[in-house]
Amino acid sequence: MKKMMEQSLLTLTQIKMNTLLDIDTEIDQLIEQAEAFCEKEGIEIKLVYKLSNKSLEIISERSKTLSTLYYVSVEMLKKRAENGCFILKKDDEIIGHIFVHEHQVKEHFVYERSSLWVDSTYRNCNLGLLLMARMTEFFSETFLISIAQTPKVHQYNELLGMTHVTLSKMSAQLVQELEKLGKLRDELNYRYYVNACFASEIGQLK
Repeated sequence: MKKMMEQSLLTLTQIKMNTLLDIDTEIDQLIEQAEAFCEKEGIEIKLVYKLSNKSLEIISERSKTLSTLYYVSVEMLKKRAENGCFILKKDDEIIGHIFVHEHQVKEHFVYERSSLWVDSTYRNCNLGLLLMARMTEFFSETFLISIAQTPKVHQYNELLGMTHVTLSKMSAQLVQELEKLGKLRDELNYRYYVNACFASEIGQLK
């Protein structure tokens, strides 16, 4: 009986390891495909810390009209860009972007991925995943959180190795800070994912 249990545990462990390997392989392949598509289409992905007022105005207006984006003003975008933002550019036109919003909780900084958008002409090519992957990697050594209601974003977060957390696992201070954006205390419509660094040290914000 003991031997059978040990064998079962080994089998479960192997299945789990194989699943993780499959996920790693899948994410690598999807990102490679997105990068190959960008190269073929002449799309450049860039990390920038400043954008023209015209570009910021377009992005701000876009956030006002699209239900999938939270409204963000030009001044807010300008401040967020200073943390570093990734853009997709083709023929001097921005066809995709992702920013981060900085929150301070006690002595810690928490960076929230925000304003993810890809032009409809280039969707279904995993360019959103590519932007998310670059931003997630860029902030891998600090606290990064994703708050979204789109199932596709949840799927991408899981592929990127982020951990789903509930509000009960967050500190009151963090909830209050993030709630300023009007997104929290709504676990029916939103899911919250944190990167590995945040997941391992989330207790520091208690």
